[in-house]
Amino acid sequence: MRYIRMPIEVESPEEGGGCQNIRANLVESSIADKSLSQLNLSIPDLKLQYTGHRGSERLRQLVVSEAPSLNPENVLITTGTAGALFIVATSLLATKDHILIVQPNYAINLATPRAIECEIGYFDLTFDNGFRINLAALEAAIKPNTRLISLTNPHNPSGQMMTRDELESVAKLALNKGCYLLVDEIYKDITFGEALPIAATFGDHVISVGSVSKCFGIPGTRIGWLINTSERLMETFLAAKEQINICGSVMDEWIAENVLSQRQKLLTATSIDIKARLDFVASWVAKEERLDWIQPQAGMVCLLRMNQIPTGGPTAFYHRLAEKYGVWVAPGRWFEMDDIYFRIGYGWPDLKDLEYGLEKISAALHE
Repeated sequence: MRYIRMPIEVESPEEGGGCQNIRANLVESSIADKSLSQLNLSIPDLKLQYTGHRGSERLRQLVVSEAPSLNPENVLITTGTAGALFIVATSLLATKDHILIVQPNYAINLATPRAIECEIGYFDLTFDNGFRINLAALEAAIKPNTRLISLTNPHNPSGQMMTRDELESVAKLALNKGCYLLVDEIYKDITFGEALPIAATFGDHVISVGSVSKCFGIPGTRIGWLINTSERLMETFLAAKEQINICGSVMDEWIAENVLSQRQKLLTATSIDIKARLDFVASWVAKEERLDWIQPQAGMVCLLRMNQIPTGGPTAFYHRLAEKYGVWVAPGRWFEMDDIYFRIGYGWPDLKDLEYGLEKISAALHE
């Protein structure tokens, strides 16, 4: 394994990021962080013991509570989605193997296969094609040694979502080619149209990963999961978890259980808030002639494209935005794209900061 730090983490606000005067943080890709008091939770006198290695049965049941065909045995609790992705990649890939990864993508989906030093291929989702998967192009990119296909749905950073037919077609293609399919579903709980089933229900070669970080606003608990219906694969994934950290945190699992037990109540309120914020962003984009976008279908992030190069180029734009106005966005390089693209998260800042941030993006573009 060869580890290299990712730009998105090196430059993140929590790591200092090079800008100490952040007035509006539009980098965060989740809803606003929740406190225990906001969730009406008070941690009881828990015994700080080893937990079940798979995660508590109650928590695993809550993860798949809306999928009748799944049960707790199909769930492994992990250290966030990052932990799930690490377990899957290190369990299934060796240096001789080939992985196909959707691009653009969140950095961890790219970094772990690179650390393994396996062979990596990419299938591109483009702005001009609405960030839709071209099934024929995907099939053409599969090689004899392709072992894993990796995608995000809903897509990060664009917020686009596959249809059920598209997702099922990719699952069938993977099965026919003898590949595993990994689907990062971390934004699945906040959609503005028809909700999709958990991808792992499309076959025992499909692995879903997710967490409570983005849609529930508790990333500090570091609770994620992977879902799969193959007993053999789940045994392998469990062995990997046991060798990495044995089990999870008693307190983190307790908090996640109590949050997911309020799932519908919390998601209903969050969905209403996020949709109102999306409408606000949409009205701003409609008036900002220097930006294009494809309106998100899920989650709380969107990808914007500059259709005119601002004064001094993108680098100067980002510098003005951060240093003069204290507004922080995620530049395209974080997703291995040109810096004429940038992602904003509209679910995390308070509404005044969101309004200020959008106003100053326009100002920095037009200066």
